[in-house]
Amino acid sequence: MEILNPAEVRSGTFGSLWLDGELGSETKGLTVKIAKNKTDVPRSGTPIAGHKVMGVNITGTVTLYNATSRLIRAEGEAIKQGRDLRHVLVSKLDDPDNPNPQRIQVTGVSFDDLTLAQWEVAQLGEIEAPFTADDYDILEA
Repeated sequence: MEILNPAEVRSGTFGSLWLDGELGSETKGLTVKIAKNKTDVPRSGTPIAGHKVMGVNITGTVTLYNATSRLIRAEGEAIKQGRDLRHVLVSKLDDPDNPNPQRIQVTGVSFDDLTLAQWEVAQLGEIEAPFTADDYDILEA
């Protein structure tokens, strides 16, 4: 068994996010998850149900510093027109101590809501933008 080199643990400090090909310098964090939709499968001879995956959902959240109005501009007009924009996100986690940068592309991104204003005295402004997505790919570094 190989022992983990702690220096190779990727740090979010070296993460970056592109939204539709544009670097998001205001990005504080990103989470993308795949949730398995499972159905219980009753089994004879045991009271313990098995589980069958019937589908998956891709969800996530982009956390932004409230430094630009880019997302409001991109989504706001489309919402007024009744359109649901679809975006492409590319995440890159490139820690200098890890020889293998991690790049993930998420496509068909549809934001669940749009925060127009959120602030609190003596606090850094942050906005969370939850989303669903249609697909993902692991990209070569």
